[in-house]
Order: sequence, then C-alpha cells, then structure tokens
Amino acid sequence: MEVTVYGPLRAATGGKHVTVDPDDETVRSVLDALVAAFPRAASHLVDDAGDLRPSVRVTVDGERADPDAAVPADAVVAVFPAMRGG
Repeated sequence: MEVTVYGPLRAATGGKHVTVDPDDETVRSVLDALVAAFPRAASHLVDDAGDLRPSVRVTVDGERADPDAAVPADAVVAVFPAMRGG
C-alpha cells in the first residue's frame, strides 16, 4: 500500500511516497507497518508508551480517519506527523 508522508516523516522514510505492507485494513495497521519499515518514523508518530501522538493526523481518501478506521487496499493514505515548535 502506498502512503504519502509529510513534514519530518520524509527525512525518516527517505521520500514523500513510501510503500508498506499492513497486516490488515485499518489505519492502526498501516501506521504499525510504517514504523516497522521505517523505525526512525516512530518518534514522530508514537509516544514512549507506543500510543499514537494526539497531533498525528491520518487521512484516507482525503477524509480524516481515526486509528480503527478501515483502509481499503486501493485507498489514498496520507500521514501528517506531530509538529513541534511554535
């Protein structure tokens, strides 16, 4: 599945578009696969307890999606990481 990443995730993944292989068709699984494929992305997406950071945004086909939302195999997925600074 192709995922578009933004902000500092590009440096962690090496590009704007990355391919991941999630275990199932949920946002959570896509994010887990993203972290498994690109471990440097973890600090941008999850906290020390492994929970999704509150400021991380994921869209599926242009609509904001929560971690349990379905992600069809042909969906357009974008991940906007936690932003720091002010």
